[in-house]
Amino acid sequence: MSLFSSGKYSTLRMPTSGERKMVIPDGSWVKCRNCGQTLYTDRLHDNLLVCWYCNCHLPMSAHARIVSLTDPDSFVEMDRNLKSVDSLGFTDSKPYSARLEENTKKTSLNDAIVCGSARLDGHPYMLGVMDFRFMGASMGSVVGEKIARMVERATEEKLPVVIVTASGGARMQEGILSLMQMAKVSAAVGRHGDAGNLYITVLTDPTTGGVTASFAMLGDIILAEPRALVGFAGRRVIEQTTKKKLPEDFQRAEFLLEHGFCDAIVERRNMKKTLTFLLRAHSYTEKNNSEKAKED
Repeated sequence: MSLFSSGKYSTLRMPTSGERKMVIPDGSWVKCRNCGQTLYTDRLHDNLLVCWYCNCHLPMSAHARIVSLTDPDSFVEMDRNLKSVDSLGFTDSKPYSARLEENTKKTSLNDAIVCGSARLDGHPYMLGVMDFRFMGASMGSVVGEKIARMVERATEEKLPVVIVTASGGARMQEGILSLMQMAKVSAAVGRHGDAGNLYITVLTDPTTGGVTASFAMLGDIILAEPRALVGFAGRRVIEQTTKKKLPEDFQRAEFLLEHGFCDAIVERRNMKKTLTFLLRAHSYTEKNNSEKAKED
């Protein structure tokens, strides 16, 4: 009797190449812009968008950053509905008004910064976070106005201010109106400091142009993420102007730290803890000064 005629065995049909293909949802994987490794998106977000192969700090949205730097449900946004207008009728390859509309649809933001009040370990402070996804977080009239209003409110309420920067600089579509924001915001920061309040900036990649030349570098304490690009003019412009080859790490956070332009480089996973320590220390100092003033 044949072994194969017993009916104990069945023929298996091999799947076709199309059936063998694994279906991977869009957006499940991203490639690190520094080392090129493929990263699982969910794990990457759990790791605060830091590559676990090379420690590259990838771009972070304003709202994700806010969640990482505040107590749960403590952030209250202000001036959310402020929107830029095309007062100059500016057109390059497309009208400025069309660019604003496109970026709002892409990011669900009305402009390149989110500002509001928050708490960190119970300590109240004002927080502004720039979002590079919106027109390279360029500084136009709305960005400047929102920062100025936030800082002025902090001055009135005697609160510390933390601003997380990321920007390509001034917004060319607004011309001189954009450049005016540098002076307006710097003046507001100056009055905040004159009143004895704490101002901290966190420089992220990239922070350049008019933002660097104004409020980004005015912090009482300036922190930076690892390898963040920070500068005013671009590397090629400087090299062509000076006719000199610049160091490889020029305008990187480590170069700034070495030359005294920032106070510390802080890993993203440690930023919340670092800011908590600074706010706590400031609160303690303020309390002591207040008690001494009463005794005097």
